[in-house]
Amino acid sequence: MNSMSAKNASVLPLYLKYVSANVLGMIGFSCYILADTFFIARGIGADALAALNLALPAYSLMNGTGLMIGMGAAARYTLSSASSGGNTHRSVFTQALYLAIISAVIFTSAGLFIPDTIASILGADEQTIGYATDYLHILLVFSPLFLGNNLLLCFVRNDGEPSLSMTAMITGSLTNIVLDYVFVYPLDMGMTGAAIATATAPLVGMLILSLHFIRKRSHFRIVRVKPSPGAARDICALGVSSLITELSSGIVIIIFNLLILDLNGNTGVAAYGILANIGLVLTAVFTGIAQGIQPLVSRYAEQGGSSSGNSASDTAGTALGRIRRYAVITALLFAGAAYVLTLFFSVPVADVFNRDHDPALTAIASEGMKIYFLSLFFSGINIVSGSYLSSSDQPKQAFTVSILRGFVLIVPAAWIFAKLLGMTGIWMSVPVTEALVCLLAVIFLFQGHNFNHLRNRRR
Repeated sequence: MNSMSAKNASVLPLYLKYVSANVLGMIGFSCYILADTFFIARGIGADALAALNLALPAYSLMNGTGLMIGMGAAARYTLSSASSGGNTHRSVFTQALYLAIISAVIFTSAGLFIPDTIASILGADEQTIGYATDYLHILLVFSPLFLGNNLLLCFVRNDGEPSLSMTAMITGSLTNIVLDYVFVYPLDMGMTGAAIATATAPLVGMLILSLHFIRKRSHFRIVRVKPSPGAARDICALGVSSLITELSSGIVIIIFNLLILDLNGNTGVAAYGILANIGLVLTAVFTGIAQGIQPLVSRYAEQGGSSSGNSASDTAGTALGRIRRYAVITALLFAGAAYVLTLFFSVPVADVFNRDHDPALTAIASEGMKIYFLSLFFSGINIVSGSYLSSSDQPKQAFTVSILRGFVLIVPAAWIFAKLLGMTGIWMSVPVTEALVCLLAVIFLFQGHNFNHLRNRRR
């Protein structure tokens, strides 16, 4: 991280280094579920695909919890680096590990004892509950791997090795894809095989991340310190926007599944499953941008907040402005390219996941893509804004952006639009919600950075 000095480093090369590595890594990481979607749709059938979509909110909650702990702790680790001799900088990784262990116990217990109950709550019926229960059981029991992998990814990236984090994510994803094929087709293990393949990927990722310690490049380590409720609250406050970003996908999926079941049954849910899983990959690019700028924003915010001279603060402020601008432009360029592709190739993309060549499934999914993915132009800015605000120690603004798009607006919008316009209304509710939140996010993002709140925290 020493190379990240605001005085002698150009911002653009650092931005490209961190963001490109994280975008590639997150695309690979998101292929966990997309590979399941493809192999389950082609190898098992539409009911299994619907069950996978019903199980996705549990994955979003688990993955989002890991990101909340990892992103929040890594941001605090960097923001407190100016006082490296202090307790916060030394102990934050250990405090995050305590949180990950507690979370893992909760998720694992749920997977062992109540996977069928969770499947029912998420909307599974007699046709899908067997598939959903099998998938949730494995996914939740292996939660320690997902949580540990997310924690290490964030800290290794903040410790100056974004390329190693990228390698871990991509290699894990490739492992998942290969095992998906082997378990679903030759071994005929069904949903259990798909879930085991998914759960194996973070283990591979952690093995690769262990090179950071083997090479003795790590500046963070486990220390002897008692769990601190105050430290836990601080970590969660800085990382909660990451949790809500992930959880919002799960909330939307639950609401949409329930509404679509009434309108189009399991065929409609399977069609939405195609959109939701493609959306996970596309949104992963925005998450990659957000995670890529986090170490940079935290470092420059720390430099500006700890400096008593106007010159250093101005330099850090300029760097932050450039990072902010680069991130927004990157998100908008990708949104434009992705939307054009989905607009012209919606039918063949839907057909890829339609083993039984059901024309209704293809029609619902392809028409939905044209409306649903208009949200990309706004969700990219919202996700980048949440990360920027959290990383610069502005958790309240980040929380506001995340909670509005994740819970407060999308739920009533989906219900109202579905009642008025049916399936078209369901697809419309996402871009409308993201657009409304984007207005507020832009205000927060471009209102200018004030380092006084950082200096006051240190007093």
